Amino acid sequence: MSLTDYYILWLTTTSFITFALYGMDKFQARHGHQRVPERTLHLCALVGGFVGAWLGRLAFRHKTQKPIFTVVLLVATALHLVGIWFVFVRAKV
Repeated sequence: MSLTDYYILWLTTTSFITFALYGMDKFQARHGHQRVPERTLHLCALVGGFVGAWLGRLAFRHKTQKPIFTVVLLVATALHLVGIWFVFVRAKV
């Protein structure tokens, strides 16, 4: 497997996990159970699950009123767009 394959696998896996955590946290919130810590949701987005976080916010209408989540997701997206550029564009040059 190449670096690009590993990176795609990493982003896909972390996004799936992050999406599931957003759904689980929303479910827990509605039923009064123990929640997923916000720092866990932030960390998951930052390490590569930013797509899953954006989709989780949309699908579950969760964490949309907290500005810090938007900031963290924008930072995570920007960081990984740079990473994607390096892996897919810069590495080919």
